[in-house]
Amino acid sequence: MTTLVEICVEDVGGAALAAAAGADGLEVCAGLADGGTTPTLGFVRHCVEQAPGLEVRVLVRARPGDFVHSPQEVEVMVADIEAVRAHVPADGRVGFVIGTLDVDGGIDTDAVRRLVAACGDAPLTFHKAFDSVTDKPAALGLLADLGITRVLTSGGGGPAVDHLPVLADLVRRGGDDVRIAVGGGVRPGNVARIVAETGALEVHLRAPGRVDSAGRGTAVGYDDGSRSVTSAAVVADVMAALGR
Repeated sequence: MTTLVEICVEDVGGAALAAAAGADGLEVCAGLADGGTTPTLGFVRHCVEQAPGLEVRVLVRARPGDFVHSPQEVEVMVADIEAVRAHVPADGRVGFVIGTLDVDGGIDTDAVRRLVAACGDAPLTFHKAFDSVTDKPAALGLLADLGITRVLTSGGGGPAVDHLPVLADLVRRGGDDVRIAVGGGVRPGNVARIVAETGALEVHLRAPGRVDSAGRGTAVGYDDGSRSVTSAAVVADVMAALGR
């Protein structure tokens, strides 16, 4: 079966580049240097408009750091979800990427229920907070009961290639009910191995490239001379490695 490729984007223009290079879906984020946070409404609208036909998943994460969220942070994430649903044309292809844990490394069921309810009938992914869960098989079943249909994971801390047996087990357990999207260090040189050894039907990656800054020393303290962007070449290389 065809392995779907999702590209994580935070740069204006990245959605169109990823779509043109053959990607199947996008995760729309801000703050990837901090592990990803909720993007602006304007950026979400931009990506939906620039990648017609692609599934677009919006990361909802109130802040960097750990995944144990206060009630106030959960309310902020609920408000962000409601804002996207109210102001971004969805046409059935905009979903959300959510996740929150309790202090013991389990799923915070009350918080997840609150987020799931805010998402309505939008497709739902549980993000890489799952990597920190202590009992992953049990958590997978719980997430299915909560209405989550997709989990993004490396199988543990570090890159996915360090956890291939764990990922293979999760893919088998999740089946069609909870699809496992493998992310974390996925690159053109290892994506075929990851898919072959886990059976994953979806992979997720940032396709990083760099461009020179437009200014000439005009943003002192903010500009090191270049910035990260989505690389169409990296996306194309991943597609080629998967025989697509």
